[in-house]
Amino acid sequence: MTLDEQDLIREVGELSITRLHKWLRMGWVRPERREGTALYHEVDVARVRLLYELEHTAEIDDETLPLILSLLDQIHGLRNELRSLAQAVGEQPPHVRERIRNAYIRIAESDHHF
Repeated sequence: MTLDEQDLIREVGELSITRLHKWLRMGWVRPERREGTALYHEVDVARVRLLYELEHTAEIDDETLPLILSLLDQIHGLRNELRSLAQAVGEQPPHVRERIRNAYIRIAESDHHF
């Protein structure tokens, strides 16, 4: 799904163009730019919905939003890295996967015994 600005405004509902433009200026939403037109992909729509909910439902202020967005971006990045690591492990021969699994269990158990 790819939306232009007007479709995004309709999709999110009560979102104003002024609020969206503010988020764009702040760099909180970064749509793809093609031929001078902003194109919003599913990830952008999800981020806009999140911003709307944080501001309107949770009443998070503009000073706190960058911190929350930074933490969420870090979590997203870590999930992608973990997914890549899991894929790389999955491509290993069975005996290597077993050694990694055993090492993981050993390390995870030792981490729980501060």
